[in-house]
Amino acid sequence: MHPRIKEMIAQSIDAKQAVLADEELLQQIDDIVGECVKVFQQGGKVLFCGNGGSAADAQHLATELSGRFYFDRPPLFSEALNANTAFITAVGNDYGFDEIFARMARASGREGDVLFGLSTSGNSTNVIKALDAAKEIGMKTVGMTGGKGGKMLGKCDWLIRIPSDDTPRIQECHMMIGHLICELVEEGMFGEQKAVKE
Repeated sequence: MHPRIKEMIAQSIDAKQAVLADEELLQQIDDIVGECVKVFQQGGKVLFCGNGGSAADAQHLATELSGRFYFDRPPLFSEALNANTAFITAVGNDYGFDEIFARMARASGREGDVLFGLSTSGNSTNVIKALDAAKEIGMKTVGMTGGKGGKMLGKCDWLIRIPSDDTPRIQECHMMIGHLICELVEEGMFGEQKAVKE
């Protein structure tokens, strides 16, 4: 067996244990769940954005809310700003890649909505500009990043800083927390149901 297999699994567990031990971070997650439930109850939406692997994570989490998570129920209004390739290529061509998420946030965000910006380094310019645009609109903002926080520090209402500097471990924790948020939002909106996700 390759020696790195167990080592990488152990590193992932260590990162999650660090999250589990961070009471301030756990309280932030609880606060974010409450905010998302409130937004959906008021007819608002939750938006996500990110680049590369974080773009895939953004689409994944938006789908968990707009489709379903653990059980059949009405869809929730959630989208990933990076999912429309025609828009991204048009805006990237006309205004520059740094503007792609900010422009979409201005188009689809409304006061009181929530924007999640995912960036493992915390330094993705297009994500930061989207967070700035969201604040101008009056949206609530959630940053998901790594241990240092990067340039996203001070840009968000809540900043989920995974206590790691290893990109894969950060992304694994982002998905764990994202799934946790989706499950608790679904429960908060529709009550606890025990159907197993297919």
